[in-house]
Amino acid sequence: MVSSAHEALHQIFREDPGLFTRALPKAGIAFPEPTAIQLLDTDLTEIKPLERRVDTLVRIDTAHDGSYLLAVESQGRRDPDKLNSWTYYLAHLYAKYEVPPILLVVCQDKTTASWAAEPIRIGPPTHTSIAVFPLVLGPDNLPAITDPDEAARDLPVSVFSALTHAKDPALPAILDALATALANTGGETAADWAEYTEIGLGDAQTRELWRQLMTTRTSRFPGSGTLIEETRLKGKAEGKAEGRAEGKAEGKAEGKAEDILRILDLRGIDIPEAARARIATCTDLDTLSTWFDRAITVAHAEELFAQN
Repeated sequence: MVSSAHEALHQIFREDPGLFTRALPKAGIAFPEPTAIQLLDTDLTEIKPLERRVDTLVRIDTAHDGSYLLAVESQGRRDPDKLNSWTYYLAHLYAKYEVPPILLVVCQDKTTASWAAEPIRIGPPTHTSIAVFPLVLGPDNLPAITDPDEAARDLPVSVFSALTHAKDPALPAILDALATALANTGGETAADWAEYTEIGLGDAQTRELWRQLMTTRTSRFPGSGTLIEETRLKGKAEGKAEGRAEGKAEGKAEGKAEDILRILDLRGIDIPEAARARIATCTDLDTLSTWFDRAITVAHAEELFAQN
């Protein structure tokens, strides 16, 4: 399992090496269908005391177009030093394996993606000796997946899409679709991807939003299994499960209202006192469910109460 957002953005290609050829068409990029995929050692260090290590390295074989190496780099910001490193990676890989290398840079913001996509030209103004054309996947060319059914059809692609859109204003809707897909899928695989997503999001506030979404979605699908540890509910579920049926309903309504307020707070949405009181005192679960879904995308708290 990954331990940081940086690792998650490139190591997902180790978890599912075939993800590359399934994600590219969504960005409008055509590549030949692979017949074999092999993870390779990422250490590109020579005998000299200089260490250069690519994030993830994969060998991909095809039926009719030969083989190539995929060097995956996770890039969170502009870094001029990377231009030299990337040029070195490709030259060294080609010399070592005698197989054409491709540099894939994955980003979470459009500014970095635009910078990374610029060609790297080595040589004097009168002649380019080496030219590097990075292949970039990021929020500007990888579509956001906001439909739960589409997300469920390919969970690794959906997780990767969510991570590349981690700084997108539409992220709450993207995560909502992914959480629903994972809850519907259930099982150990879905649980692993839920944890992977949480780590890959990086930002503490966004990760908390993800936990809230997963907690709510798994409660709607009792047969799907628990994807987020029950301890994160802080004993709330036990309290709601006790007492008479009326007490249970009141407890569920109270918990749902707290979830709505929590999501609005996490998204930085100002909640006027009148709106806060209306949410906190509502006991109709259907109404609260509607408000919860709207809380993921509204720009103002008052939009929760709009008539359908």
